[in-house]
Amino acid sequence: MEKMFFLPSRKMLPSTSVNSSVQGNGVLNSRDAARHTAGAKRYKYLRRLFRFRQMDFEFAAWQMLYLFTSPQRVYRNFHYRKQTKDQWARDDPAFLVLLSIWLCVSTVGFGFVLDMGFLETIKLLLWVVFIDCVGVGLLIATLMWFISNKYLVKRQSRDYDVEWGYAFDVHLNAFYPLLVILHFIQLFFINHVILTDTFIGYLVGNTLWLVAVGYYIYVTFLGYSALPFLKNTVILLYPFAPLILLYGLSLALGWNFTHTLCSFYKYRVK
Repeated sequence: MEKMFFLPSRKMLPSTSVNSSVQGNGVLNSRDAARHTAGAKRYKYLRRLFRFRQMDFEFAAWQMLYLFTSPQRVYRNFHYRKQTKDQWARDDPAFLVLLSIWLCVSTVGFGFVLDMGFLETIKLLLWVVFIDCVGVGLLIATLMWFISNKYLVKRQSRDYDVEWGYAFDVHLNAFYPLLVILHFIQLFFINHVILTDTFIGYLVGNTLWLVAVGYYIYVTFLGYSALPFLKNTVILLYPFAPLILLYGLSLALGWNFTHTLCSFYKYRVK
C-alpha cells in the first residue's frame, strides 16, 4: 500500500488539450477525443459505484488517514494515477462511498446530540448529503475549475487544463477533515462545553471551526499546487487572512459559530 504514494520521476502533464485543430480526414481532433475519453471515464466511474468488489476500500481508508497526517502524500498518488491511467481524477469511487458512510454516521450522531426525532434526523441527513456535501461541492468544484483554467494555467501550458473531476476530488479531500472535526470531534463537546454560553464555550467551538475551515483551505491549496502546469497557486491561501480576522471578531463579540449551526440545523428540519 505504501508504494502507491511514491511520485514517479517522469514528467507528467494532463491529457486534455484545448487548442487542437480539427483534422480533415474525419478523425476527431484531440479536444473532441479528450471529451469522449472523459465521458467514457465518467461512465466507468459511475458504473463502479454499484460494484463494491471492484473498489479498493483499504486504499481509500489510507487516503483518509493521510489527509490528516500528511495530505501531500495523497496528491502524490494523484501523480501516480496520471502516469499509469492518464487522468488526475479518481477512477475508483471507494473514497466517495466511505465519505458517504462518514456523512451518515456523523449526521445521525449530530441528530442524537441535538435531541432530534427520527424524521428530523432523516431530513438533516438528506440536507447534509445533497446540499452541504454534493450541492456545495459541485458549486465550489465548478468555480475552482473555472478560476484555475482561466487564471492559473501557465502561459506555456495553455494546451492543458484542469479536469473538472479532479476539482471535485480536491473538494472531497478537503471536505473530509472538515467533516470529521465539525461533525464528529465537536459532538463530544457540544452539550457540556460549547453550548454553555461561556467564553470557554465559544472559544472551544470557534477554534474547532478555525481548524476545520483552515484545513479545508490548506488541502485545497495542496490539490492545485500539485498540478505542474498551474502558477500562483499560493493565492489559494489568501482566505486564511479573513478567516483569522473573523475568528478574532467572533471571540470579541461572543459569537458562537456552533450555536448558530445547531440553530440552523433545527430550523431547516422543521
